[in-house]
Amino acid sequence: MKMTIKIVSLTVSLAFTQALAGEMVVIGNSNVPKMDAVTIQKVYTGRFIAVSGVNLTPVGVKPGTSERNRFLQEFLNQDEEKYTAYWTVRRYIGKGTPPVELSSAADVINYVQSTPGAVGYIDEAELKQGINVIARR
Repeated sequence: MKMTIKIVSLTVSLAFTQALAGEMVVIGNSNVPKMDAVTIQKVYTGRFIAVSGVNLTPVGVKPGTSERNRFLQEFLNQDEEKYTAYWTVRRYIGKGTPPVELSSAADVINYVQSTPGAVGYIDEAELKQGINVIARR
């Protein structure tokens, strides 16, 4: 009985936390144009390296973070295991390397703002004035 109550409490807590989270946003350096979800998926899977003549450098946060899990689910329709396996194969066959993994949303913002062509994802709550939002979900 106690285990059931704990499971229900945890489920409600997770649902509440998810409800409080804002949209997932993809940000880009000032030279990066707006993109649709399909284009973002192709950028983060190494299928597009440039959009509208701008060479892109995708970055993200380390595995295990809620932002990364939400991004993978909402934009790539994948979980961590599938995404990691995908990049393991691509790297092995010489088809590229996965996006750089940074420690926090603040690191993603700093990198994207200071690197031409950089794109990254953050929770909407992390947005600051002047950040180029290229997509939302």
